[in-house]
Amino acid sequence: MPELPEVETVRRGLVPAMEGRRIEAAAVNRPDLRWPFPPRMAERLSGARVERLRRRSKYILADLDTGETLIIHLGMSGRMQVSGVQIGSFFHPHPAPEKHDHVVLDMEGGARVTFNDARRFGSMDLIATEIAETHPLLAGIGPEPLGNTFDEAYLVARFRGRNTPVKAALLDQKVVAGLGNIYVCEVLNRVGIDPRRKAGRIAAPRVASLVPAVRQVLEEAIAAGGSSLRDYRQADGELGYFQHDFRAYGQEGCPCRTPGCDGTIARIVQSGRSTFYCPRCQR
Repeated sequence: MPELPEVETVRRGLVPAMEGRRIEAAAVNRPDLRWPFPPRMAERLSGARVERLRRRSKYILADLDTGETLIIHLGMSGRMQVSGVQIGSFFHPHPAPEKHDHVVLDMEGGARVTFNDARRFGSMDLIATEIAETHPLLAGIGPEPLGNTFDEAYLVARFRGRNTPVKAALLDQKVVAGLGNIYVCEVLNRVGIDPRRKAGRIAAPRVASLVPAVRQVLEEAIAAGGSSLRDYRQADGELGYFQHDFRAYGQEGCPCRTPGCDGTIARIVQSGRSTFYCPRCQR
């Protein structure tokens, strides 16, 4: 599932085609994805102007001049593809319709934004902008890791007394928004913390060291266009390439890249998910 860097990369790719532009026509080609689409979704979107395109955790939010916000979740395989307009160095003409093109937005200025989702684990919903943060998908989500409210004092306080492994604590969206399996593995490798360590038993200075590491990893991943492992594509259809810089995730059997460490990356399973770490330098 796309994590924060992938969703942020898609959001940035959509901005030139959508922000400040009117949706001239919306087509909804099936009744549902993971959940049913909201009533009259095509009608409510058609003619609306996108005033702002933002991100909250792993969700893209399009604030409309109708007073509603379109909430978009890419799910496992969802893609937002832009055609008919220049994005950076790329121009893609409108492609022939595909089987899994579930929502199509024809934008003012000639761009077309197509939501394609082969597995249909994605979702879209409409809610009044003034109460968007109370939507069940968004309510209770923790601070953005690249924002000012996510700082060392906050994380130390949230970890205090927690009996869950540090990896699970960082994956908890109520603690910090948008982190997923890939980037938590990368962060823990960089700071040298064993993913199995109980969050509440890690010394405060080491907990504090996680904050700049989280920001650095996410910023590097965004600059690289995210990580493409299966279905993920940027809005212009290009792959992300941060996967080529992974130090831990998916690197089982490879030498640890931490300077001075002669260990080897290992794989374990935590809560049914793969964790990659170095048993020698992550303690």
